[in-house]
Amino acid sequence: MKLHRYWFKFALTLSDPHPPGTLLGCGVTAYSQEDAVALVVEKVFTKIPLPAIESVQEDVDISTLDAGHVRPNMGNVLKRGIWFPIGYDWPMY
Repeated sequence: MKLHRYWFKFALTLSDPHPPGTLLGCGVTAYSQEDAVALVVEKVFTKIPLPAIESVQEDVDISTLDAGHVRPNMGNVLKRGIWFPIGYDWPMY
């Protein structure tokens, strides 16, 4: 199966409860959009419900993402998992 890079933007504001780093969006590499959403729920939005998804880009060109914060702080986009924000791709025990 082929992996795809997804970029999610959520309907969040600074005053909404949210996991750290998610106001800019969330980058995920997964087999499908459904797989990507499942990873976001399992790894990122573990303590609060997943907010409405404002937009999703499949096979996102990472060169189009924010050069000041997103690109310098990304994890590995070539393997299945969360690559932005970093720190959420650890195994859950």
